Amino acid sequence: MAAEPDADWVDTLSDDDALLTGEAVALDLRPAGFALRAGGAVIDFAASLVAFVVLLLAFFIPAGQLGLEGAWATVFLITSLVTAFVVAPCLVETVTRGKSLGRLAVGARIVRDDGGAAGFRHAAIRALVGVLEFLLTFGGLAALVGILSPRSKRLGDHLAGTYAQYERAPRVATPVFGMPLELAGWAQVADVARMPDPLARRIASFLASARDFDQVRRGYLAQQLAHEAAQYVSPLPAVDPELFLAGVTVARRDREARALQLEAERLARLAPVLRG
Repeated sequence: MAAEPDADWVDTLSDDDALLTGEAVALDLRPAGFALRAGGAVIDFAASLVAFVVLLLAFFIPAGQLGLEGAWATVFLITSLVTAFVVAPCLVETVTRGKSLGRLAVGARIVRDDGGAAGFRHAAIRALVGVLEFLLTFGGLAALVGILSPRSKRLGDHLAGTYAQYERAPRVATPVFGMPLELAGWAQVADVARMPDPLARRIASFLASARDFDQVRRGYLAQQLAHEAAQYVSPLPAVDPELFLAGVTVARRDREARALQLEAERLARLAPVLRG
């Protein structure tokens, strides 16, 4: 049911405004900590070392049987080293879009500084610089740069423009709240019409994650959602937009709960007749 605007925030947004997701919503991109990155690097180094040994055996066993010259040993050694510590990590990281065995274990992924997926160029730079960081300095250079970097970025990340993003978000319980005290009187006379399901889902999603937004985006989103929901509410309370959204959500929830309760009571009365 539409109503005449009697709240200050109702007419502050035009009908052409759209709910922004990329620009107006703060993305929760959390960099992996130094300890997680170190643990993943140890696992990846161990995997590369195993691959190096396997490649050496794959080369030297046939070479011994064929009686090849000793000069081939250097060729086999360098080829195995480059394949195990440069080519294989680069290919794995490219195919899995930033994953590896170690990062899979710690829940991390390599992404660009802007949050986008890393590609072959980023993986190649990181793998080549990794020879200096891990093989020539035994991981000391990577550890030193990672400790000093705000995002625990190693030298290869700085050159490639990437960082390790932690992907295992903690399970957050959906908040359950009652009618705000400021709207207790309004709830007795409020008429909340049925609103479109997409709008109802957007309001519920906003209220569940509002604490994760910065103040400017939080206020903007609350103002826009309240502006869209105002046409389904009468009368409009003169309260903060976010408080208004909370009141509308609780009013709709209580109304649907009462409807379900009445339906259950009717079914209970009809149960003896249906059984008979």
